[in-house]
Amino acid sequence: MKRLLPGSLVRLIYKGRRFISPAAILDRRLIAYRFIRGEGIEIGALHLPLEVPRSARVKYVDRLSVADLRKQYPELSSLPLLEPDIIDDGTRLDTVADGSQDFVIANHFIEHAPDPLGALSNMLRVLRKDGVLFLAIPDKRFSFDVDRPVTSLEHLIKDHAEGPEWSRRDHYKEWVQFVDKLEGADAEKQLAALLESDYSIHFHVWSPIEMFEMITLLKKEMGLQFDIALFYQHFDECIFILRKAA
Repeated sequence: MKRLLPGSLVRLIYKGRRFISPAAILDRRLIAYRFIRGEGIEIGALHLPLEVPRSARVKYVDRLSVADLRKQYPELSSLPLLEPDIIDDGTRLDTVADGSQDFVIANHFIEHAPDPLGALSNMLRVLRKDGVLFLAIPDKRFSFDVDRPVTSLEHLIKDHAEGPEWSRRDHYKEWVQFVDKLEGADAEKQLAALLESDYSIHFHVWSPIEMFEMITLLKKEMGLQFDIALFYQHFDECIFILRKAA
């Protein structure tokens, strides 16, 4: 049976050892230097925080302290993880006040959110007027998600309206089938392990067209006020800069 990697470690390998090239990091840095100003937060930075201008002040948000992260995932013990300043669910940001941040950074995070529409709504909620949301989203066509079907708008809407529990098992089954490539008894054992431990897999996957559809839905159907200040595709990821409007 293929050994299961914890969700955070899967994300770590995805961000740090397989797909984030020096050129991509340079692109992120150049975009950050253009748009990041003031005080803000970065969600789920792990060992790859976004490089921002020296004048910017960043607080890091994660659901676990480094000690707890290493305890839950011993495989992370040798990696230089950032100690979060704020312990909070990055999809909810319950401890972050409305309109309090000049920027929110969420790189390779939204695909881990069981309810992406709710998570993006909360990220925009905590921004001040003219604040920016820096999103880097992996393109499924160039990742281990390549064989998975893209997440439909109807699915996202139902996850948001009814809560994501209805689709949780199906997401894990899809992961076992298309990412772990397991069948039969091995697949059932892996599925049970995923469900029991609530590992942070990629619940949703997109190519650039579907990313635009999701972000357009936030504005047109959910009434959130923002502009797309920048879209940039770099092979395996797409970067969106959303600027909050009045």
